[in-house]
Amino acid sequence: MSDQNLFNELNEFNSTTDEMNTNKENMANTKGISETEYLKDLNPAQLEAALCTEGPLLILAGAGAGKTKTVTYRILHLIKTGVSPRAILAITFTNKAAREMRERVTSLLNSDQNFNLPMHSMSSHDYGDRGDRPFVSTFHSLGVSILKESGHKLGIPRHFVIYDRGDSKSAVKDALVELGHDPKQIDPNKILGIISREKGNFTSREEFEAKSGDDYMGSIAAEVWRKYDAKLDKDKALDFDDLLFKTAHLLSTHPEIREYYQKKWRYVHVDEYQDTNQVQYRIVQLLVGKNENLAVVGDGDQSIYGWRGADIKNILKFEEDYPTAKMVLLEQNYRSTQTILTAANKVIEKNIYRKKKNLFTKNEAGEKIKIYTAYDETDEANFIANTVREMLDKGTIDASGNKKIIKPDDIAVLYRANFQSRAIEDSFLRKNIAYTLLGTKFFERKEVKDVISYIRLALNPDSMVDVKRVINSPVRGIGKTTLLKVLEGKEDELPNAAKEKIRSFRSLLAAIEQKTKTDKASEVVKYVITMSGMEKSFKDEDEQERLENVRELVTLALKYDSYVQPEGIEKMLEEAALASDQDTIDEEKDKDKKPGVKLMTVHASKGLEFEYVFVTGLEQDLFPSGRTRDEAISPESSEEERRLFYVALTRAKKRLFLSHANVRTIFGNKQVTLPSEFLADIDEDLIEEEKPVTGIKSIFIDF
Repeated sequence: MSDQNLFNELNEFNSTTDEMNTNKENMANTKGISETEYLKDLNPAQLEAALCTEGPLLILAGAGAGKTKTVTYRILHLIKTGVSPRAILAITFTNKAAREMRERVTSLLNSDQNFNLPMHSMSSHDYGDRGDRPFVSTFHSLGVSILKESGHKLGIPRHFVIYDRGDSKSAVKDALVELGHDPKQIDPNKILGIISREKGNFTSREEFEAKSGDDYMGSIAAEVWRKYDAKLDKDKALDFDDLLFKTAHLLSTHPEIREYYQKKWRYVHVDEYQDTNQVQYRIVQLLVGKNENLAVVGDGDQSIYGWRGADIKNILKFEEDYPTAKMVLLEQNYRSTQTILTAANKVIEKNIYRKKKNLFTKNEAGEKIKIYTAYDETDEANFIANTVREMLDKGTIDASGNKKIIKPDDIAVLYRANFQSRAIEDSFLRKNIAYTLLGTKFFERKEVKDVISYIRLALNPDSMVDVKRVINSPVRGIGKTTLLKVLEGKEDELPNAAKEKIRSFRSLLAAIEQKTKTDKASEVVKYVITMSGMEKSFKDEDEQERLENVRELVTLALKYDSYVQPEGIEKMLEEAALASDQDTIDEEKDKDKKPGVKLMTVHASKGLEFEYVFVTGLEQDLFPSGRTRDEAISPESSEEERRLFYVALTRAKKRLFLSHANVRTIFGNKQVTLPSEFLADIDEDLIEEEKPVTGIKSIFIDF
């Protein structure tokens, strides 16, 4: 967007603000804000939050307290009282959460027969949202939208490539080699982690270089970062962290851009505020205008991502940042039994760095929490498998005395570390129990990444990371020597046969680019799969699963066919790049085609709920992790393991099983363990020692 157009937009916003305010006052006067029949489904605390529409608002929402419902009804109320939908921004952390919120808002608006969107004279200029509706997105998608439209101010082209974690790791590894370091001696992941953490702290490369000083690893990271940035620039690419860092930098250094967005989004909502890092915190501050119409929703007791930069202080000091802020507590839980909530309340109240709240429910008291003491991880896994098998075979009796079937999807097994799943999987296989491991990313499969790379490269021929990925995939006789010449810009030195192969490859990319301009997203994907030779290669090599995966990508692309081209394919590439563990279409495939007990880490379970939950490995130095004894960890971070256990407990709706082993094999060595300190925090009248289904109790004898 040109500077003149930007200022025209600002003037138009200014000219329509008074009109919208007048519209709001007229609607309030004629209908009466007190007439809130559409809010009748909210409890008193939720209603208080929904009606608080002006100024800063902190909604402390306990687990299962209906925070998404509260935010969506608040958005509905804003629109009902005359606020333009286009003036509302809601930011979440995952595409799945954004999609759910967007669908809920749309459903509420569509279900209100008396509702009409307020008319106003705003132009149809599009900043990522389409039509007259609130902008609901993740932080990263918001960054993509802003940078695509205004990133030229920082020299960022509209069709920039988004590096995924694999791309970034490969670039860092190359940088290490170029600098004379051995990637086997210096882990590229560690260097990438340092760079990522600093970007998340809103620290520039130059600032990091200045402070790294004589620190050995820091000085290497500073050198690599410089090379890494050069590779990104050459590829016209940004990594995940850049999407936020560059957005914050743009808003910080260009007042006219910042003012545009402050005028555009006059009501800002942020979900899971406890999970924000410093750069996200900064973006929120920069987007909020002078009226400070900011509503943040979160729960400090569920802040479990400190290891990746989340800062619990952001939510704890919200009222310091915004002195006029109002705080609303959502404490009524709609998910769990009172027994489970009482246990969770007792566990979390030991933490000091928190805002106090006490979850309660109108649900039944429920069964006591079952605790099983196993001999080792095999015994623990067998107990879980036997119990699950019995539950699936016998079902349960509901409150009316009727027998109810228990489905595998109703059950989840949670663990602190991924290695714990092996023993559980073995036991489930022996008991013929269907299960699925949450976390396999559809978009990380090689064949899927290849299709995406073809399209990315067609739109951005400078993306060397995509050249390396697909120039010989499927095999077309282009070897490493030829590839090196291409990367070095020395194609004229190649023999004629090699030159012809490169010309053919470039012709394919040109054809794909043309398709993105004229064809629907699903047709573009089909074209790539066929014309690249992938389909034939998979058929010839009998790679049926890989063929099914790329065809599944066509199915996924169908939802972008309604966009005007090339916007549809651009949107697909964006969401593919930003997909998280819980956003992949694998999850839906698992639910629809492969129902099973869900096995996952506690971190992966956040935001989910299940009828029956097993929390395993409750031993000192496993859960809580031994790292909590590290003196370098801040007091706030040292409480994170307890918050993680709190999250685990509150995933359960009806029944909760806790287990620990007296002996556990870690890295091939059997180690005697102690029960987790968390178990002692649960009142004895809430728990019941569980006997094994087999009737045989394992005992540990120390010789």
